[in-house]
Amino acid sequence: MDWGTRVFWGLLAVLLGASVFFARGAASQRALAKAAEATLENGDLVKITQVVDGDSVVAENEGGDKVGIRLLGVKSLSPNPERDAAARFGRDAVAQLEKLVKDEPVRVLIHSQSKDRHGRTLATLFVGDEDLGLSLIRRGLALAYTVYPVPTMQLYLDAQEDAEAAERGLWSDTDVAARARQMSKEWRRAAK
Repeated sequence: MDWGTRVFWGLLAVLLGASVFFARGAASQRALAKAAEATLENGDLVKITQVVDGDSVVAENEGGDKVGIRLLGVKSLSPNPERDAAARFGRDAVAQLEKLVKDEPVRVLIHSQSKDRHGRTLATLFVGDEDLGLSLIRRGLALAYTVYPVPTMQLYLDAQEDAEAAERGLWSDTDVAARARQMSKEWRRAAK
């Protein structure tokens, strides 16, 4: 094969690979957009199909539609990047949430503002009588997010105080705990 033919086939392979890559990305974006369009009613039972992070999940409603849900009143640390000391607590929150919802029907309690700016349903999620957000806060794997208070906010704040005093989860790491305290202060100021 001469040089020109090799370049031609090489460029063709690169273009095909790029097409596949971008087609997958576009399909993912369409799926997320569709999930933002689906709706839930208060009290619906859903199946969690993906835990995105410690405060966001994708659920499937009874009609089989995918719905993005943001746990209201809760904020977890990002599970990325790997080198960030706080990321391990974000990954622990994801793992704990996956464990709590595995093969369990999840009940949705929708609050007055039903969607966030990303189109996710804002809700409190329950497995049986267990509030999943409260469970994460008690374990020190998430923080009470006070910017948009919910009726159970004082319960969340009390659980956070207990987890901090017992140095559970993120409260066991001095640097991460200091960051969490700073974030909490900023959220309280933003809520005023």
